[in-house]
Amino acid sequence: MQILAGVHSGALIAQYLVVAGGGGGALFGGGGGGGGFRTASNILLTSGATYTITVGAGGAAATARTSNGSNGSNSEISGTGITTLTSAGGGGGGSSLSGVAGSSGGSGGGGNAQNAPVTGGAGNTPSTSPSQGNNGGDGLSVPAAGGGGGGASSVGGNGIDLGSGNGQGGAGGAGSTFLAATCSGGGGGCGEAAGGAGGAGGSGGGGAGSKQAANATAGTVNTGGGGGGARNEANVGDAGAGGSGVVIIDAGTIAASTTGSPTLVGTKYTFTASGSITF
Repeated sequence: MQILAGVHSGALIAQYLVVAGGGGGALFGGGGGGGGFRTASNILLTSGATYTITVGAGGAAATARTSNGSNGSNSEISGTGITTLTSAGGGGGGSSLSGVAGSSGGSGGGGNAQNAPVTGGAGNTPSTSPSQGNNGGDGLSVPAAGGGGGGASSVGGNGIDLGSGNGQGGAGGAGSTFLAATCSGGGGGCGEAAGGAGGAGGSGGGGAGSKQAANATAGTVNTGGGGGGARNEANVGDAGAGGSGVVIIDAGTIAASTTGSPTLVGTKYTFTASGSITF
């Protein structure tokens, strides 16, 4: 049973959500993985102490087929009396000529769409309990279809052979919801040919993949969604960048002071940029 935020024996019981930046999408390849998704519902904070909030940036999309999309940056909350809680940036999607799998991260990036290895990256890296994310899906070489990036609540989808030379990118893994925020969806992989399609982005801000010479979609800002992978036909069509992360904290009371200009609803503070909070 979730313990509600509030005052307890002279301390504050807080709940919070820490979401890292999503991974960038790849060219001729996979979608970026969702940023690591970590929660706590019964953390004791110290009245008068200042807690530092770090909100990670989304990873850049790949700009050449020789490199994967970039991993997102970590988000964290740290301060007096608590173990620093860090969420890892989502893994970048695998590009066709990078020679490596989709990158590992909070959730793993999807595998590339042409040359081995076409495997998705590992999620929950580094390992946390409960898990902060899932693996990226595998791509296909023929027809070319990238894997979807992993999401907070499910693995990324594998590339799909639709027949007649048409490939559909794997869908991004679904994100998760906590404190009324749905975050950390994976980006969709690229598709191929007229009858193919890019993979759908996962719920929680994942960007859609694209086919042929169309641009993929970026992960949504402040959700940690992974960016979509692009087919990049004849070197036309951009992959999507990962979305930046977010940190939400609710201690059941109004803070004495904050930096970083978080939004406040009730007693819930939402940080879309780095800052601090003192209760």
